[in-house]
Amino acid sequence: MQPSGCLYLGSHAAAYPSSGLVEGATMDEVFKALSDPSRRRLLDRLNISNGQTLRELCAGLDMARQSVSKHLAILEHANLVTTVRRGREKLHYLNAAPISEIAERWINRYDQHRVDALTDLKKALEGTTMDKPEFVYTTYIRTSPEQCWRGLTDPAFTRRYWGLAYESDWQAGSAFSVKLDKNDVTIADQAQVILESDPYRRLSYAWHTFTQEWAAAYGISEENRAKFAAEPRSKVTFDIEPLGDYVRLTVVHDGFEPDSAVLTGIRAGWPLLISSLKSLLETGEVLPVSA
Repeated sequence: MQPSGCLYLGSHAAAYPSSGLVEGATMDEVFKALSDPSRRRLLDRLNISNGQTLRELCAGLDMARQSVSKHLAILEHANLVTTVRRGREKLHYLNAAPISEIAERWINRYDQHRVDALTDLKKALEGTTMDKPEFVYTTYIRTSPEQCWRGLTDPAFTRRYWGLAYESDWQAGSAFSVKLDKNDVTIADQAQVILESDPYRRLSYAWHTFTQEWAAAYGISEENRAKFAAEPRSKVTFDIEPLGDYVRLTVVHDGFEPDSAVLTGIRAGWPLLISSLKSLLETGEVLPVSA
């Protein structure tokens, strides 16, 4: 189960088995994408300021717009960059999943200077200084859109990897409650609303209220709880795209103010949570989490 719901606040660590995220040809594509200095430069620019448009990425580069587009397509195909549509704009974000998978798979198989290089890049991607206050994460899961939807909504799944159950009819405009396995706590608030619901394709809802009962269940101090509760309510959106035997799952958590304490927590929390969901859907087992 994910610590603190979806916030990662302590020293918990997951013991990751190889998840098969970048197996075979896809792993070759990741290394190929990283081998080109122009593509690494684009990643560096996103590391400085994430969520850029093509026009913003082209600014100041000695590359034609078409060349930048081709490099971005290769990075996106290798899952090193993920994109989100905002109206007519297409925003580009770093995606840490492939780097995390490579580091976990090869961490004990190469000499130390290569390990350090991979680890530094992994940290750079995961610890990106975001210009836009939001979190974006994409992964590929060997499952169906229907099963992925169940993984996000069905208590039989969420209790296993998340330690909670959502109680909702999953209709846009409906309120929902969250029942935590810890201390049998229920979080109910009319502001907890389903914003969009397109089964097997897209789900969006307002984030839960940070109640005193929630904080007590996860051992969070009143000082931190009050800090979280004082922020505007954020929202999370899941986009599910079928790709043969896989689905492409993109998580966008946004609606944060600059220097948000909640954003800092969920940036570390969501990758653990989605990795455990992926493991559950692909193997039937969740990832072990230890303190």
